[in-house]
Amino acid sequence: METYTTVSFFESGVWRSVMLVGVLLLSLLVANILKRKIPFLKKSLIPNSVLGGLILLVISSICYFISGNYLFNLDLFSKDGSGIRTLEILTYHCLAIGFIAMTLRPMKKASGGKRAVEILNSGISTICTYMIQAIAGIIITTLATFAIVGFAPGSGILLAFGYGQGTGQALNIGKNFDLSLGESAYSSFGLAIAALGFLTASIVGVVYLNYLRRKGRLEIKSASKTEALTVFDVQNPDEPAMNESIDKLSTQCAFVAIAYMMAYGMMYLLGNVILGEGSNLTGTIYGFNFIFGVLSAVIVKAVLNLFRKRQVIKHQYTNTFLLNRISGFAFDIMIVSGICAIRVHLLAEFWWVLLILAVAGAVLTFVYMKFVTRKLFPAYQHEQFLAFFGMLTGTASTGMILLREADPDLKSPVSENLVYQNFPAIILGFPLLLIAGRITAKASSITTALVMLAIIVAIFVILNLVLFRSFIFRKKKNEG
Repeated sequence: METYTTVSFFESGVWRSVMLVGVLLLSLLVANILKRKIPFLKKSLIPNSVLGGLILLVISSICYFISGNYLFNLDLFSKDGSGIRTLEILTYHCLAIGFIAMTLRPMKKASGGKRAVEILNSGISTICTYMIQAIAGIIITTLATFAIVGFAPGSGILLAFGYGQGTGQALNIGKNFDLSLGESAYSSFGLAIAALGFLTASIVGVVYLNYLRRKGRLEIKSASKTEALTVFDVQNPDEPAMNESIDKLSTQCAFVAIAYMMAYGMMYLLGNVILGEGSNLTGTIYGFNFIFGVLSAVIVKAVLNLFRKRQVIKHQYTNTFLLNRISGFAFDIMIVSGICAIRVHLLAEFWWVLLILAVAGAVLTFVYMKFVTRKLFPAYQHEQFLAFFGMLTGTASTGMILLREADPDLKSPVSENLVYQNFPAIILGFPLLLIAGRITAKASSITTALVMLAIIVAIFVILNLVLFRSFIFRKKKNEG
């Protein structure tokens, strides 16, 4: 006979998850108030999610040093000290959910041959920056192995994921290092790099923005007041009415959920069935959940478009406004939970490696993107630099914040470059994901780290030849 345990709604276990998520959202509100009231924070342009995460990280760390337990591992938020694990799970899932929602948005194609070239160049320069961050990171951490016994030589590749892709991927790759080495430090290591990346984007980006304004290289523009949304912004005429029997937000959430379930099916088939649960690559497959999420979202989007073309459905059911809200919410939760999931005591032994990586990542990203934007985007080089520096040390939203300071009305094509560069970047960046999988599978091997470093350098050189093709081949043609 089946047994059933009666749920008592007054038990603390029923409320733990609610309390945890509630505190995460509360930190966003507190961060928003602080940013509005404190001039320094307002000028720094640090995102509310980053500030909220840092506030919780400080509180959590103080709690650890006083009680021996981090804030979210207390019984109020978790059972048996599993709160940090819950935060990591939230970060993991929100990464994929945010990407799926962004991919499902109905978007117009960028027109014009010149614009296509600029978008392609934007995507290539993004991947080249990942590569240069990975090169510097692996060199630094390989050298660090001579000072720290047992330190993973290839863990510096986390610089490319923490700076280049943000909290979610930094956690995923860091977790793969932990699984390979049987440790728990590298997930916090990756999250710490991502947090330092956000600070780099917010502080260095604003300092350079003000420098450009003082030098007269960037026109001082008054930011446009927040414009009221029109009916067309919220609902396209081709979409079903808002007052249908099913709420439109529910419809968007359903599409996101369907795509994510498909992504899980793909990962299970590839990781658990084809490779097998005992394979070293199974964890890597699940670490790339956002890639499978994007692929699934593309399939869902294609099916909807096909149904509409065949008149099976007569309306555009995906809504840009609501999908933007879903992705924004997911990324806010991802960043807050990712930052406050850092366990600072695990970083005590190699905090100096973190600082070296942070400085090297900031300097190399700044110098390389400055060179690229001056050469390839001369008509709007400063706007392109600020947006892409913000994105390549923080996230796309950080880049957009800096761009709006330089170009409040988004008259330059940079905002389009930020969006559309994702398509070539995902394709061109896939080898880096495979390389990361190989490094994490043999995390303690210096030989593997150096071989993968050589491959990254080779890819970096090839991509730069493609990126600067018009200069290189024109010069050779003139010499001939």
